[in-house]
Amino acid sequence: MAEAADFQGTSPSPARRWLRRTTALLAGAPLLAGLVQLPTAGAAHADGKPSARADGDSGPVAVAVDSLTPSAPTDGDTVTVSGTVTNNGKQAVTDAHVGLRVGPEVDTRSSVDSIAKESDNLQGSIAPEIENKYTEKFSKLVPGVAEHFNISVPADDLNLGEDGVYEFAVSLSGQTSAQPWEQILGIQRTFLPWQPGGADTKTKTTALWPLISTTHMAAETGPNEEQTPVLLNDDLAKEISPGGRLNQMLTLGKDLDVTWVVDPDLLASVDAMTGSYRVRDGENTVAGTHQDVAKQWLADLQDAVADKEVVALPFADPDLASLAHNGTDVTGSLSQLKSATDVIEDTVGTILHVKPSTEFAWPVDGAVDRSIVKVATSAGADKVIARSDSLQESNGLSYTPSAARPVGGGTTAVVADARLSTAFEGDLTKASSSTLAVQRFLAQSLGLGLQTGKQRSVVIAPQRMPSGSQARAMAEALRALQGSTWSESQKLGAAAGAKPDPDATTKVPGTSSYPSELRKNELPRSAFEEIARTQGTLDNFQVVLSNPSRVVTPFGRALNREMSVSWRGRTTEAESFRDGVKRYLDGLTGRVRLIDKSETKLSGRSATIPVTVQNNLVQDVGPLVLRLTSTNPTRLEIDGDRYEEQPISVSGGHSQSVKFPTSANANGRATVIAQLYTMDGRKYGKPVTFDVKVTEITATVMLVIGGGVLLLVLAGFRMYTQRKRAAARDAEKNGSDGSEAPEDPEDGPENPDGTEGRLKKESEAPARAGDPEQPSDPTPNAATESTDPSGTGERVDR
Repeated sequence: MAEAADFQGTSPSPARRWLRRTTALLAGAPLLAGLVQLPTAGAAHADGKPSARADGDSGPVAVAVDSLTPSAPTDGDTVTVSGTVTNNGKQAVTDAHVGLRVGPEVDTRSSVDSIAKESDNLQGSIAPEIENKYTEKFSKLVPGVAEHFNISVPADDLNLGEDGVYEFAVSLSGQTSAQPWEQILGIQRTFLPWQPGGADTKTKTTALWPLISTTHMAAETGPNEEQTPVLLNDDLAKEISPGGRLNQMLTLGKDLDVTWVVDPDLLASVDAMTGSYRVRDGENTVAGTHQDVAKQWLADLQDAVADKEVVALPFADPDLASLAHNGTDVTGSLSQLKSATDVIEDTVGTILHVKPSTEFAWPVDGAVDRSIVKVATSAGADKVIARSDSLQESNGLSYTPSAARPVGGGTTAVVADARLSTAFEGDLTKASSSTLAVQRFLAQSLGLGLQTGKQRSVVIAPQRMPSGSQARAMAEALRALQGSTWSESQKLGAAAGAKPDPDATTKVPGTSSYPSELRKNELPRSAFEEIARTQGTLDNFQVVLSNPSRVVTPFGRALNREMSVSWRGRTTEAESFRDGVKRYLDGLTGRVRLIDKSETKLSGRSATIPVTVQNNLVQDVGPLVLRLTSTNPTRLEIDGDRYEEQPISVSGGHSQSVKFPTSANANGRATVIAQLYTMDGRKYGKPVTFDVKVTEITATVMLVIGGGVLLLVLAGFRMYTQRKRAAARDAEKNGSDGSEAPEDPEDGPENPDGTEGRLKKESEAPARAGDPEQPSDPTPNAATESTDPSGTGERVDR
């Protein structure tokens, strides 16, 4: 932007006044000649001791302006300045006083930058002090001791002229033993914006208020039905607790007229904390205990945004620049951005009960090039929040144009003002730093408004994650701005839809123009490749699950988090998170697996081989396809072919076996491979390889075995007959001792006429009914229940 930086109306410098005094002193005291030199030169005295200003351009006394109220005074106000002065030199300062100085009007925004850069430099132009009555005196400033001051002055006595930005300085004047005359020993410059009357044309100002944090949720969830969420640590609880960064952002923002910019991931993470959740503690997890804090923060946020504009970024705030420069060539990367965009409305609407605006994309620091704009709009956004130090003016404009710029393809670049957007970066923990930032911000805003009589729309897009001190300074500045006479608030949607300035640049720079400092912190290509591999594993896994949403949802959001802007500058943490997601997913997929098998022996020409699938998940899996393949089908066939496939489904927490018919063609060892496949033919899990040892049964072997069995039968029969004959001989021997011997069918009758035989038959004939029993009737010798040994020709039932 072509702006002059000249100062006008400056008064004689303190060096000149001191020179005149020194000249008079030398005229009356010649002995002092040579002992005193101009303090601006910082030279040594004749005695070799340095002057009080030789310590540096800022002087030996540090002046800190801790408070300046009101920040933008009007007629009738009393300006109060308070702070401290600290003697950083080695000599005591005596006869000191703090005074106020009002310089000339600062007529350009670049001049504001120049003055702010040299705010404590004693070598620059220094305005005269206002009236002596508006001072605070100190008889002595001891080295290393800070002294507080507080000065109030009516705004009318500051002699401010026309509307504009004025340099306002607080100085410490005094003397030391080495330089015993009054001189300025320290100064702090800041600004007073002055426009007591209402502006003819107010600047429409949009301030973004970002609620964004780092990644807090793990991909891991509990195996229970509720899928208890797991947080990486307790940092989020600290941020939303009273005094925490996000708690301060919410408390400060609810009273401001701002556009809230939220990351749905932050809302989802806090919402997860309102119920049962767990927190990682080393290798284990412990129960989370901050449910009440999470509920209160969300309730307060719902109240704060109830009637405000809410812009929602894609889930987990993806790094658009990293994706554009390193990820578009990796398959599936743009799909991740699309999925992160698709869940915006449901997430934000469900939690905050408002309908968010989803058409804005916000690259890191508003730095854009053509590839970033292309990626940013690929998921549906048609407005890109850029910044004026990236989309720079090339037409030599002497003013800052409105934010909206059509950049082609139906896309609007909403160009935030770089000076206003970066006003609260850096360390603002000290009150003095915060005060200077606020006054500089207001000076830039008024300076912008006074550039032209045209009404313009200006956007302020601060850093994504302001610290607590930065947020407090931002809030203080916005309160002053929204109560000023030259600015009025406007929503981001209205700023994007405002009529563009025809002279404003609309040319998006090329990729080579992207800042090198930002480029070196981008996510590398390897990060997107790892995301793609994890997505492939997830795709394979989900098709075998009976309830895939239990896995797809948490892992899908985890993959979005792997692309987050919050990993910039945190390479080690980003790699650790990606590795953790992959390990956990691999662990889940590994719970559905084939059971290892040892060598199997197969005797005979055919048999079945069982293969077991184990499911250690809570939910059922299937259908899967189990394939058993023989690497040597000439020796071993699977169901008459090289391989056989069978479908399988396994209930949660169970195992299931599948039997494959096999047939052997030759003896020997054959290697078999079992592999699970998804129904669309993709391999699932690791294969199981085992050997099958085939032993074929031949005809010769069968003949040998049959002969052996026959010999055993014959030997048994021979032993049986020998035992029966021995029993008969024993019975015959018993008959010669007076007992009747059993008849041997092989022996003939003792009498040729058969008399004995007939008598025996008669004796064995059954007695007729009524016949008296004769004492000489013999006892039957083979009764059914007789325990005597059977004759050789009897049949014995066993």
